[in-house]
Amino acid sequence: MLRSSLTENLVEAGCDEAGRGCLAGPVYAAAVIFPSDFTHPWLNDSKKLSVKKRDVLRLLIESEALAWAVESVDQEVIDQINILNASILAMHKAIDKLPVKPQLILADGNRFHPYAGIPHKCIIKGDGTYMSIAAASILAKTYRDDFMKTLDLEFPRYGWITNKGYPTEAHRKAIMQWGISPYHRKSFSMGGQIKLFPNP
Repeated sequence: MLRSSLTENLVEAGCDEAGRGCLAGPVYAAAVIFPSDFTHPWLNDSKKLSVKKRDVLRLLIESEALAWAVESVDQEVIDQINILNASILAMHKAIDKLPVKPQLILADGNRFHPYAGIPHKCIIKGDGTYMSIAAASILAKTYRDDFMKTLDLEFPRYGWITNKGYPTEAHRKAIMQWGISPYHRKSFSMGGQIKLFPNP
């Protein structure tokens, strides 16, 4: 069972992103605020959950959270400001949309930019530690996966319906054969050729 909160009396928003390590598509981020008494045994890092459990939990999060929001930053902005800054920007945009103002931001990972004077805490592997961050990881992942499925209808040759833009062997081979699409991140290129293993 994950922890419900870091503090006892503050309104905490958990934040996480999805798609940071992809070759194509936007990066998505979510912010979630739970009631203080919320709990669920399935909540965990989205990468550790089946598709079916993620889909069930997404509906539960959206109905039970005090507030939640999902936002994205597209590949053109990623290329302009780099993937780290784009991931944090997506988190900021998600927090912007929250109808409840948090008093503390719990951000997954080890980097975050200050937001509107609200204190924040970076938590490595936070999506496997705190419920709100895990919930944010689930929302970001499911919304991004759905978006990549729609892009697959336009560019089926890259296999995005299954790889969601991540650098699988099949995806890399498709890039070598067909070149890049308008949705690929050019900042993951080198010497005019796609860099097949982007920087972490």
